[in-house]
Amino acid sequence: MDRQPTLTGDLLHLRPLTPSDWPALYAVASDPDIWALHPAHDRWREPVFRAYFDDAIAGGGALAVIDRATEEIIGSSRYGPHDPERNRIEIGWTFLARSHWGGRYNRELKRLMLAHILPQVATVFFTVGEHNLRSRRALEKIGAALTDEVQVRRAGGRDVSHLVYTTTHAPD
Repeated sequence: MDRQPTLTGDLLHLRPLTPSDWPALYAVASDPDIWALHPAHDRWREPVFRAYFDDAIAGGGALAVIDRATEEIIGSSRYGPHDPERNRIEIGWTFLARSHWGGRYNRELKRLMLAHILPQVATVFFTVGEHNLRSRRALEKIGAALTDEVQVRRAGGRDVSHLVYTTTHAPD
């Protein structure tokens, strides 16, 4: 299973994240407003984002999100590890520059990632902090369905309830 593909759409180019992407990605991530509703709301701070970035590189599955019009990195996303028992994989850890909020970029990002991975798994799931309404709305816009599954994850130095959404198809 290729968790670090190169994918291209009309708006975006996705490619494996590399250590050399640090300066460009941190330039995007250093905006505190990106993380305002996120459970790890201090991820804009360099040491906090450094740990996040290093985890992304070490864990595999991380993708740089590049705006095709400018060729600039505007965010990242990841495929989590494959869960063969449940025949599913997680997509998450996604963030985009505020200049690219509003739906079309996130929709294409998720469409590309889902179209790539769904032939290999039955279900894709997403976890989102229960109070992160922006991310919850974004998942609903791409057709992901809220389940009754809740996961408790460590974020921002505390245990946080995360809601689980699933999908079995890519948005049009």
